[in-house]
Amino acid sequence: MFEAFSAAGFVTGLSLGASLIVAIGAQNAFVLRQGLRREQVGTVVAVCALLDIALMTLGVAGLGAAVVAQPALLRAATVGGAVVLGWYGLAAFRRAAAAQGLSAATAGAPQSAGRVAAQALGISLLNPHVYLDTVLLVGTVGAAQAAGTQGSFLLGACSASVLWFIGLGYGARLLSPLFARAAAWRLLECLVGATMWLIAYRLLAGMPSA
Repeated sequence: MFEAFSAAGFVTGLSLGASLIVAIGAQNAFVLRQGLRREQVGTVVAVCALLDIALMTLGVAGLGAAVVAQPALLRAATVGGAVVLGWYGLAAFRRAAAAQGLSAATAGAPQSAGRVAAQALGISLLNPHVYLDTVLLVGTVGAAQAAGTQGSFLLGACSASVLWFIGLGYGARLLSPLFARAAAWRLLECLVGATMWLIAYRLLAGMPSA
């Protein structure tokens, strides 16, 4: 799987990872909250990013290898992945229409690194969408990549996660006024939706024939 670097595979992984991770949710709100409080930011960023990397690696290496070995399963997974991406894209456009901002409470007593790590793990692992996004969806799209590009795809997807959590955690005080505005999230969600639909189209266009 890990061969020469592929720019196309990296960009696909980066764009998919970014599209999946920037949606408003409990995990992002928690990272933002810790960033605004300037409390255990490194801990929460590391936990969220490493968890995403582990799950996406499992998806691309495990699920990817399984579906590639079965052409019929690969076609079914490709169609399924495109459908899920299409649905996620539609959901992003609906969130854009709702025009909600992202805010996070900053009150409360300081917490230890262990407590913050446990909260980050709980928020992440108890959300079923985490497994759908990282293991199943990223794994499926990774399996559909051209031979020799899966490693670059995985690198791109993991990079998106790491960059997002670092930017959100450490840049929270700069980002919060922007993303408290509905218009900023509306634009971002529209870009997310368009990216997901584009990747879904590319998946179906490159699907192996029967």
